Amino acid sequence: GLGALQAGPSAPPRGRRARKGKWRITNIRGYVPDNPDRVDPAYIQFDGKGGGELVFGCVTGSIDGEGGISHVEFDWTGCDEMDEAAGGGWVELQSDGSLEGQICFRNGDEADFIAKPWPTSSTAC
Repeated sequence: GLGALQAGPSAPPRGRRARKGKWRITNIRGYVPDNPDRVDPAYIQFDGKGGGELVFGCVTGSIDGEGGISHVEFDWTGCDEMDEAAGGGWVELQSDGSLEGQICFRNGDEADFIAKPWPTSSTAC
């Protein structure tokens, strides 16, 4: 399923729960450095059940896809600013634990990106 990618250098995933994860998009080729975080911090997330979401710049979307432990292909639907947007994409898990991928728009635009496991806080609230 889509959630097969696992954040961090832990053991190979076993079952859907270990396969879900949120990834911080740290670089999108060709974008002004602050643009991916224009509205919210940029990320792509896999829920471990074939779904997920993505956020970067003024783009938000829901993901539907499938793949294995190191590669996922997906379709997405959502909005770019106030306009409906949709497309596809893919991600590959790299040996350093990061993701490299591409988010494609139906009009032909493509966004190549790098993402790292979402940072977690160990500070109690």
